[in-house]
Amino acid sequence: MEVDKDNKPTSRWIIRNIVLAIAFFAALLIVTQLCLKAITRHNKVITVPDMTNMSVADAKLVARRYDIKTEVIDSVYVKRMEKGFVFSQNPAAGSKVKKGRMVKLTINSSQTKMVKMPNLVGYSLRQAKTEILASGLTVGKLAYREDLATNNVLDQFIKGRYVAPGTEVEAESPVDLLLGLSPDENETYIPYLIGFTLPVARDNIFENSLNLGNVSYDETVTTYQDTLSAVVYQQTPAYHVGAPAAMGTTIHLKLTTSQSKIAAR
Repeated sequence: MEVDKDNKPTSRWIIRNIVLAIAFFAALLIVTQLCLKAITRHNKVITVPDMTNMSVADAKLVARRYDIKTEVIDSVYVKRMEKGFVFSQNPAAGSKVKKGRMVKLTINSSQTKMVKMPNLVGYSLRQAKTEILASGLTVGKLAYREDLATNNVLDQFIKGRYVAPGTEVEAESPVDLLLGLSPDENETYIPYLIGFTLPVARDNIFENSLNLGNVSYDETVTTYQDTLSAVVYQQTPAYHVGAPAAMGTTIHLKLTTSQSKIAAR
């Protein structure tokens, strides 16, 4: 068999170019992957810290340490929370995100919100409660005076002073009610509140013509968000089946986020 010596240089040139082309595309692929990793921060994720109940300045400092950004996008009004502090965040604390991610913050408004006092005299306790909440206020203490109709509103107060309908007052102010108490209908019952969150327990207390007293939290409750999820593990007076109580009786509550304390009850 004859070998065409004249074609050897040509064959070597073709093979060399093929090898160079393969090397070029391999290098291009490696560079592209490296660039994509740099752009997308491949495998560089962090756990979003909890910035709720912090000032915006402190939240920014925490975000900087985690190499993420923050932006205030909205505000709400929560009277029980420090003004200007972070109410909520998105993504939530504990979420996995890439570095450089923007965390959007909703803060508690620094401006006091004002609302108008409704006219509650002549309403039943249930109707008055509905009006109070619809007006952006809260139900305060219930006091009773002998009258023909039980739970008929006789007067309305804020901080011990009569407030006329239409008067502007601070939102979420507790409205105290003076209610009628008929001699024929002057007893109620203490509800079972163990395992309920504070809003649900409060509703049950008022529905039974009782007063909410001291509210305390155990060591498991450390943040504002914890107070929202905490549940009652102790109530005073305690619940007793069928045991009557005087209307206006005060119930004190202790709350926790520990399920073991609730199970022990």
